[in-house]
Amino acid sequence: MVTLEVLKSAIRNVPDFPQPGIQFKDITTLLKQPDLYKLVVDTISDYYNPFGINKVVAVESRGFIAGGAIASKLEAGFVPVRKSGRLPAAVYTKTYELEYGEDTLEIHKDSLTSKDIVLIHDDLLATGGTALAVIDLVKRFNVRKIYLNFIIELDYLKGRRKLSPPYEVYTLIHF
Repeated sequence: MVTLEVLKSAIRNVPDFPQPGIQFKDITTLLKQPDLYKLVVDTISDYYNPFGINKVVAVESRGFIAGGAIASKLEAGFVPVRKSGRLPAAVYTKTYELEYGEDTLEIHKDSLTSKDIVLIHDDLLATGGTALAVIDLVKRFNVRKIYLNFIIELDYLKGRRKLSPPYEVYTLIHF
């Protein structure tokens, strides 16, 4: 039987990537195993099924990997949040601090409405900077409710403290 501990053990740690001092959690070693990838998507989808989510907002690029599958299982729309300059129509923009630098994210201005119940999905919660940037983008639409989900959380960086409360955070794997 596949368990969350098996998922955790399938994640490769890559020291000093993308720069010295960073311990990169590589989910590709998990994703290449169909039973493990399915467990990730099924566990997250099953957890959020009762919440009435109608849009899954996923963060470029690793958030897209499970985000689209989760949206499909929830019968919800999929909304990509992309890095600057990669969306073709009018966008909202947010610049924010990363664990190892600065970045800018964008979302199409017609992606969401005030009627939406949104699940923000990404592969990793570290310092919470990316999640806060995406929350700021989503809040521009005055959506009904925002939930946050991550495959991995780096507990020692305390990103959850920046998000919860007021947002509910659900993570599969903790390091």
